[in-house]
Parts: sequence; C-alpha cells; structure tokens
Amino acid sequence: MAQDIEPFSIAVADTELELLKKKLSNVTFPSESEFANDWSYGTPLSELKRLTEYWRDGFDWRAHEAKLNQIPQFTTKIAAEGFDELSIHFIHQRSSRPGSIPLLFVHGWPGSFLEATKIVKLLAEPKDENAPSFHVIAPSLPNFGFSDRVTQKGFSLAQYAETMHKLMLKLGYDKYVTQGGDWGFLITRYITSTYPQHCLAAHTNCVMVKPPLLSGLWVAIRYYLGLLSEEEKHGFARTAWYMKDNSGYMVMQATKPNTLSFALADSPVAVLAWIYDKLHDWTDAYPWTDDEILEWISIYQFSKAGAASSVMIYYEIFKMQTDTAFKMMEYIPHVPLGLSYFPKELSISPKAWGRSLGPVVFEGSHSKGGHFAAYECPEELVGDLREMFGRAGGASKVAETFKAT
Repeated sequence: MAQDIEPFSIAVADTELELLKKKLSNVTFPSESEFANDWSYGTPLSELKRLTEYWRDGFDWRAHEAKLNQIPQFTTKIAAEGFDELSIHFIHQRSSRPGSIPLLFVHGWPGSFLEATKIVKLLAEPKDENAPSFHVIAPSLPNFGFSDRVTQKGFSLAQYAETMHKLMLKLGYDKYVTQGGDWGFLITRYITSTYPQHCLAAHTNCVMVKPPLLSGLWVAIRYYLGLLSEEEKHGFARTAWYMKDNSGYMVMQATKPNTLSFALADSPVAVLAWIYDKLHDWTDAYPWTDDEILEWISIYQFSKAGAASSVMIYYEIFKMQTDTAFKMMEYIPHVPLGLSYFPKELSISPKAWGRSLGPVVFEGSHSKGGHFAAYECPEELVGDLREMFGRAGGASKVAETFKAT
C-alpha cells in the first residue's frame, strides 16, 4: 500500500457550524399559497420550514460525525492525466477473511459515500461462512464529499474513471470488481471498458441502456397491440414519469451549472430544497427521518469542494463526452455483469434490453426500492452481490480468482 495514504476523520470546524446556524436563522421563505405544500410543485414549504428549524436548533451534527468516523476513512493524492493532483477521500472497510473480493462502490448525484455506510460491514463480514466477503472501497468522487474540488475544465467521464481506477491500484488492488448506480453506473462502465484486465466483474442497480433495434421494435409493436407485461408497463410508466415530471434538474445542471451554483454555495436551505426533493421522489416510500435527511444534506453542506461543485459532473459529461457516455450504454464484452432491478428506479427497461449491456451473469428483481438501493434496501443489494459472487453464482469464477491470490 502506498505511503501517502492518510487516515481521515470528519471534523467540521466550529466556525462552519456557527455560520450554518446564522444562515438558517436568516432565511426568507416564499409566501403561502394553495400549492405551497404540493409535492408535484416541488419541495413543500411546510417541510422546508420544519427541517430548517430542526437543522438550526435540534440536529446534532457532532453525533453524526462521530458515528461516521467509526467507519475507516482515508485520503490520498491522485492525478488524472493532464489534470492537477487531487486529494481523494474514501471509505476502506477491509474484511478479516482471506480471499476477500475488492469492491469499488461508486456513488452519483445527489448521493455520496454515505450511501455505502449501511452495506460496508455487511459485505466485509458476512455471518454465513459460505458467503463471499469483500474489501469495500467507497470514495467521495472529486467535487463531492471530502474529496477536492476540480478547478480545471474538462474533468469528465474518463477522468472520474481514471481517478477511481488509480485509487484501487494505489490501495494494492490490481484486480477488483465494481458496484455503481446513477453516475456510478457510467463511471464503472467506463472502467469496465477501459481497464478490463483489472476490473473483473461489475454490478449495477441503475440499468441505463439504448434500446436494441430489433428488441426495441418488438416492444413497440407489443405496446401498440396492448401486449406488454405488467412489469414492462410499470417500467415504461416510471421512465415516462421521470422524463416528463422529474428531469428538469438535469437540464439545468447540464447547461448552466454556474447559475445554479450561486444558490447552492450561499444558501443551505437551497441545498436542502434542491436535494430533498430527490430524496422524496426517487425513493420507494422510504421512511426518511429528519436526522437521516439532514445527515445526507450536511455531507453536501460541509463538503470540501462545496455543494455547488457537485453539479459540474452533469455539464462536463453531457457537454464534453456525450458520445462516450452513450457508448457506455452499449455492449461491453468479456467482463461479467450483474443487474439488479428496483421498482422505483428512475429508468426501468425490459430485462432483454439490459442483457445488451454485456455478458450478464446475474439478474435480480425486487418488490421494493428506488434509486438509492444501497441506502434504502441494503440487505437486498448485499444479497444480490452475495448471490452473484457466491459459489453457485454467475461470477463465482471471479471470486475464486481472489481466493487464489
């Protein structure tokens, strides 16, 4: 393991906590209206007022900080080719069991390393001695969490993937597997296509795919004939809902990120409203507690790069590497692929389309769960990974590779 890997503990300065309370004490809310508390219009005024008051007067960040610091965290310096060196923050939960599988967990927006906190110990130390075990590495992507901000143009999909790959090599994992959703899907797909000699298998809970020509045509014919299965109807309805009613944020972040960044940099309530809307709409009736919501938001509020930096990934990938991103939704050979389907994911394609992404060796379908599967349904996601890499799983040979080293 490299010498410049440093242990890390989250320690938000008292001055930042005091500034947060000051800003939360001087909020100007919109006026009341008959639609002010209608979720279809966006984050409700009453919810924001309640959460703002609790964030200011009741939420104990230090308690959450102490809880998170019980998980082993580190930082190290990594430079993508042509870019300045960045300090990268990451969880590194090693298993006590020999032959464990190094697993790189990559989050997206509006997620963070926090999503992995419910699964790291489940994966590292399974109670069943026959279940596969994992060394779990869950970084904060550049511009997120406690990793550095990128200040140069053009840090896009290739650079995020290169940084994550270099992190695994620096930790001594020449061979590893990946798990990702949201941007983590595209980043791990790029890793799969670029470093197949290192990335031996991949799993995703966010299946994004370009409709295969013949299969797409067949589905269209069945749609117009009213012959789609209930599962297919649900998937297309959920996808249509997302595109019609919930994708406006993406257009804004992909076209004018700086304009939005002024609100996110200056106002913690803006950060809360912008992200809480997604926590509500993108989950499957998940019973969020106020503490969970505010812990999630606080990771953005106290992030090293600042909450505004997190939206830049949309501009850089959609503007700089659009064609590359869409290529990641095509077939990538050689690397075994696992797909997990949750009913409240944002885009749900027929399973036949998912199989066009690569050599699929595992498919899992669940009756509950949404976009943040690792956080909403940790047992289900962990179960899928255990099955995929278990003795009878489609990636069992990959697991055997690590036992032999």
